[in-house]
Amino acid sequence: MYFNRLSQIAESEIDGDVVAASSAKLYVSYKNIEVIAGCVDIFLITLSSVLGVLFYQYIWSGESAPIEISLGVGLSQALLYTYVASSRGLYRLPVLLAPSRYLGRIFMTWAVVVLFVAIFLVFLRGETVLPRGAMTAAAVMQISLLLVARWLAEKTSRSLMARGGLAGRRVVTLGEPSELLRLSTAVLFRYFGLTEVARVSLASGSGASAEDVLVDLDRALHEARESHADQFVVALRWNNAALLETVRERLRASPLPVELLPDYTIRSVLGRRLLSTSGPGLTLEIQRAPLTRVEQTIKRTLDIVCSSIGIVLLSPLFVMIAVLIKLDSKGPVIFKQRRNGFNARQFQIYKFRSMTVQEDGDKIVQARRNDRRVTRVGQFLRQSSMDELPQLFNVLKGDMSLVGPRPHALAHDNEYKVLIAKYAFRHHVKPGITGWAQCNGLRGETGQLEQMIERVKLDLWYVNHWSIALDINILLRTCFEVLRNRAY
Repeated sequence: MYFNRLSQIAESEIDGDVVAASSAKLYVSYKNIEVIAGCVDIFLITLSSVLGVLFYQYIWSGESAPIEISLGVGLSQALLYTYVASSRGLYRLPVLLAPSRYLGRIFMTWAVVVLFVAIFLVFLRGETVLPRGAMTAAAVMQISLLLVARWLAEKTSRSLMARGGLAGRRVVTLGEPSELLRLSTAVLFRYFGLTEVARVSLASGSGASAEDVLVDLDRALHEARESHADQFVVALRWNNAALLETVRERLRASPLPVELLPDYTIRSVLGRRLLSTSGPGLTLEIQRAPLTRVEQTIKRTLDIVCSSIGIVLLSPLFVMIAVLIKLDSKGPVIFKQRRNGFNARQFQIYKFRSMTVQEDGDKIVQARRNDRRVTRVGQFLRQSSMDELPQLFNVLKGDMSLVGPRPHALAHDNEYKVLIAKYAFRHHVKPGITGWAQCNGLRGETGQLEQMIERVKLDLWYVNHWSIALDINILLRTCFEVLRNRAY
């Protein structure tokens, strides 16, 4: 049976625990090793083109040959070869680990590219741009250095894997026991670039109930939060449509992307070579992350820059408010309370204390108009929203964002996630100091369920329509909204 043999081969080369280790001095991601291999080939092909001309010019014939043209030709060949080789999967880790099996593909790809560039230049200029001897010398150097580079890539990749210096995306794997049994951690890493941080076997068989499956899925959600996983990987038989739909619906509570692996039957039909060169393209994305990595980077950059500037500029105000709070009432200056953040991970939110109580339990009473628990200084802070300013430190730490759904106390989260459908989707992005709901007038107490439903609806609209322009728009509108004194 194909994948049983493959698992044994992979396990003998690399242990799953070693893959997950991160103590190596040199750390390279699974994807970056492919990029590095491609960059090396570009350098070697270009270098070989120049060296071939120099060898021909000064050692072999003594004739002059233009170095500039050889550099341009070599760079063109290098870029085209790397593009074609990458599209054929020749830079994927399974290929780098076993180059001898793919020498034919590598040679044919290189030969076709060299021939194509040569014919193109002849048609373009009507003659060969370089002497044939120089082109022959360059070609011999190119293929020789490419083969040496593949040998070095194999040694380097195996060394990194053995020392735990090579790791893929952190995933929680879940699926049917029969599928997981044939899917080792080594196979996940080598052929899909995934580092398994947790594995959850879903209840199956005649004795398993729907509730058992939901319990297992909730455990997978918990494992993903605790291990800071990057995505979920689902291993199910593709003909089990009912279970697949249950898994898809339950995992929508998480913001992490979800991918479905080819099942054992499909992997057996594809075979090792096709799986090695096709790789992640064989997986099916059944849920994408709400923000791409580029969008996350842009949003995080805005958060760091703006929160840092805000903390520096407002530091005198922070000191003044702290003094007023201490003079007005007993208790700490900063109020801390547990909240659910991105992917429902708990964090402590910071506020200037505005009340005489510091509730953080299973039951929390929201502040209301003319609430006696609010101090004199606290009333001003709440009306002006200055009590929220310490959350700039939450933003700088990465627990929050400048803009996002406002985080609620844990007691309220537990209450509303049962009463409001899709309430948990608010955790698909980081919570914010302000949000789309707040700049549309929904600030302060939500005494009625309808008010919270409307707030959640606006929060979900923000999650689904995020853009940097929308964040800036919300920040500007919030400034005007605060002046209306709707909070208390």
